Amino acid sequence: MPIVIEKLTYKYQSGSVNEFTALKDIDLTIQDGEFLGVIGHTGSGKSTLIQQLNGLMQPTSGKVTVDGFDMNDKKQRMKGRALVGMVFQYPDHQLFDETVYKDISFGPRNMKLPEDEIDRRVREAMRLVGLDEDEFAEKSPFELSGGEKRRTALAGIIAMYPKYLVLDEPMAGLDPAGRRAVSDMINGFRKKLGCSVVMVSHSMDDIARCADKVIVLRGGEIFKYGAPSEVFCHAEELNEMGLEPPFAARLAAELRKKGFALPQSIYTNEALAEALKPYGKGWRNV
Repeated sequence: MPIVIEKLTYKYQSGSVNEFTALKDIDLTIQDGEFLGVIGHTGSGKSTLIQQLNGLMQPTSGKVTVDGFDMNDKKQRMKGRALVGMVFQYPDHQLFDETVYKDISFGPRNMKLPEDEIDRRVREAMRLVGLDEDEFAEKSPFELSGGEKRRTALAGIIAMYPKYLVLDEPMAGLDPAGRRAVSDMINGFRKKLGCSVVMVSHSMDDIARCADKVIVLRGGEIFKYGAPSEVFCHAEELNEMGLEPPFAARLAAELRKKGFALPQSIYTNEALAEALKPYGKGWRNV
């Protein structure tokens, strides 16, 4: 069953003179196994939206159901929350135990799993995120680099086998090689666990590389929603919002201005390279 969001509105300081509407009338369905990219300028409602998915926040009005569990209902919320693993932008907010191993094992242990299953899941999660067990298992999480902390926080969620994995800016501060490594890692355990992924990112290239569907938020409302090709073809509108489309989409737009007959649906480097094949090598001199 999917996550279904119906007429979701969320107001900060609701009813006060400082009331602020962060989300307004959001309708959205996140299907099983789907990778949803969430984009929008700062203050558009991205983080507020994803915190509704595991009940950290409850709607001012509207409804969120996770596999049929109503997240407005306290008893049902606990069951729905068990299906949704969230990794925050700042890993220090999630790390607290004395060793990496203990930190990753915290969630599975709270699930009352047998010790041998906890151990298996911790080792598997460390392997999936690229943390060498011999090097990191007994280290303090607070001695790790920023990237290692992020991997540890991610491993702690993966070890619980969530049905829905929610990631808030998992590649923030990483160089292109680091972002691609994290992207490949996410796709790897997505295949391994068969989970849905919801990822907030400022990098349109990262979203273009991974997402099946993309939602663009503007002022707390849905501005665009659809497949990446349906969203990123609106390059000028995204630019006006302060969102830089993927490199391939930007380059394709410039080449169209030069007279190249390229499809509007281009948003990946691979698609652009394929579309340019009929032009041979001469296009590079444009």
